[in-house]
Amino acid sequence: MRGIIASGAYIPHRRLDRSEIAALFGKGGGRGTRSVASFDEDTTTMGAEAARNALRDAGDATVDALWFATSTPAYLEKTNAAAIHAALRLEPSVGALDMGGALRSGIGTIRTALQGGATTLVVSSDIRDGMATSADESAGGDGAAALIIGDDTAGTLIAEYVGSGVATDEFLERWRVPGAERSRVWEERFGEVTYAPLMKDAFAAALADAGIDADQVDHLAVAGLHARAIKRGGKTFGAAAEKMVDDLSGTVGNTGTAHAGLLLAATLEQAEPGQTIAVVMLADGVEVIILRTTDAIADYTSSAPVAAQAAAGAPVSYGKFLSWRGMVAVEPPNRPAPQRTSASAAYRKSDWKFGFVGTRDRSSGMIHMPPARVSQKGGAVDDMEQVPMADTVGMIASFTVDKLVYSPSPPVVFAVVDFQGGGRAPLELTDVDPDEVEIGGRVEPTFRRLSTSDEIHNYFWKVRPVRGEPNEQSPPAREES
Repeated sequence: MRGIIASGAYIPHRRLDRSEIAALFGKGGGRGTRSVASFDEDTTTMGAEAARNALRDAGDATVDALWFATSTPAYLEKTNAAAIHAALRLEPSVGALDMGGALRSGIGTIRTALQGGATTLVVSSDIRDGMATSADESAGGDGAAALIIGDDTAGTLIAEYVGSGVATDEFLERWRVPGAERSRVWEERFGEVTYAPLMKDAFAAALADAGIDADQVDHLAVAGLHARAIKRGGKTFGAAAEKMVDDLSGTVGNTGTAHAGLLLAATLEQAEPGQTIAVVMLADGVEVIILRTTDAIADYTSSAPVAAQAAAGAPVSYGKFLSWRGMVAVEPPNRPAPQRTSASAAYRKSDWKFGFVGTRDRSSGMIHMPPARVSQKGGAVDDMEQVPMADTVGMIASFTVDKLVYSPSPPVVFAVVDFQGGGRAPLELTDVDPDEVEIGGRVEPTFRRLSTSDEIHNYFWKVRPVRGEPNEQSPPAREES
């Protein structure tokens, strides 16, 4: 039996209220909110966070391969999956591949893994943009999803793969050429009419492959960027309204390449044993995947549920959103921008830089962050063992709000963080406003992009608040520079 062992999702902390768009420009926008990747996030960092969530819930399962799909890669030519591989501290024998730059790559990679033989970590991630006031800008959303797919010999399956259907056709409905900053779309009616028979054919093929009828589908999730065709799809598939999965359009928006995986992860979190799930994606044709939940789904609990992430978040102004997206330029602090990262230095320190791995002195037990050869306690030399810290909660010992240091989104909050079990490190805070920071506040590591210089992305770890947990101490006055 083959299927899904675990799922994970990542929705950025920030939300843009769509009404702000019309308030500024007099048009565009709409109701609800959309998720917004922060200035220090890209599809690679979001993919790493979704994958971390999936691995936390996978029990003892280990993966043989990592596949990464996105239509907005941080790099071309260079493999983005390699950075996710490093952040997850996977073994060198685990292959890491990027799977195309098309919207269809997300669900296509999931289907291919379900039909394959290896235990595969499938990650999809996207950042959706558009011209100011456009439908793409308001309807889009940023996020990532991850699924661990394998045989029941590799881990306990929460859903088994029972069938799929595909209908491919070449037609120009949505496109973006390399280097372009926005997608372009053809007239809506053309796409709606063209998708209609493809949806019918792919769904019929999937039902036949699974050996079921349409009325046996308990949950139907339909993803894609053609809203009119998706609306028509519910009627095409004959699904009752109560069987349609919430597409998250009112809170998160459409996450493009990642959306099929995100909706599947959300559905698995609410499904009951023995239920049938159909996931449909419209993009240059139609892909349909059908799964059936196992008894194990009753005991499966996500460490970062999609529903909780979608309901959480904090507002970001439309002006800051435009600045983060590079659509407007604001004056930065006067300090010089960071220099480019050294490739050789980054390689020598990859365990620390990508894996957030410190060292512990075997004689004294002291944890060093960053890693050290000589112990600060006792002076022992080269008597260290590695200590992974990426999943360790810390506490803010002190912090400062720096309004002078260069940042695409000033001011910058730096903190000295004491980690549970030992270890102290100065780190930048993210996903937080300066007036929220308190001494004693609990924080957790998150993989981010510190800067980009000479077209080289500098990835490292920051910390973000652990939401919903009380601080252990009352805050003193804030220090500013």
